[in-house]
Amino acid sequence: MEKNKVLVVDDDPALLSLIEYTFEREGYKVLTASDGKEAMRQFFEHRPNLVILDVMMPRMDGWETCRRIREVSEAPIVMLTARGQDEDIVRGLEYGADDYLTKPFSIKVLMAHARAVLRRAALPPVEGEEPITYCDDYFTIDLRERRVSVLGEPVKLTPTEYRLLAYMVQNADRVLTFQQILHNVWGWEYQDDLDYVRVYVWHLRQKLEEDPKNPKYIQTELGVGYRFESQT
Repeated sequence: MEKNKVLVVDDDPALLSLIEYTFEREGYKVLTASDGKEAMRQFFEHRPNLVILDVMMPRMDGWETCRRIREVSEAPIVMLTARGQDEDIVRGLEYGADDYLTKPFSIKVLMAHARAVLRRAALPPVEGEEPITYCDDYFTIDLRERRVSVLGEPVKLTPTEYRLLAYMVQNADRVLTFQQILHNVWGWEYQDDLDYVRVYVWHLRQKLEEDPKNPKYIQTELGVGYRFESQT
């Protein structure tokens, strides 16, 4: 069986070597780059299954590198950021990242996140009995075609955003706890990461809701979780 290829991009030589050593010991084929331009060259030449990408780098930063990778591939991208501010996380999502870790982080946590995003990427598309799982005059999601539209215009979602939305729509009008969402969308490795749900829901609302500050589809159940409220 062919090994999963991981492209690690960071301008810190010590961290780069540590990540390379850890992933190789776990059986991955590791490619490395110290800046965005070298990362793009490696990406096009080797087509890795996963990209671990630092934000602050010379020549081309992680944001731009992420954006360019996402234009040509859906390979999962884990962003490494020295700042854990929501603005940075949301910016990563906007550029197409699937996951993020704030430095400093445990190498074991990074490995767990890498396994989780690779596992999610390998999952088959969500299918329902009907081609159109939900449709009203404003919003439509087609699970078989993996298409989402607002007022007839397509909405581009990252794979993780799509899985979150699909899970909520499949359980429309039911309250889903933070733990249920984390387990079913991200995996057991994320059971304590409640901020993931909050940030991704915020971002989905920006893309889908007519008024994100007063959402009508993705409702908050204070202290519990969220609920997708059908409008039909």
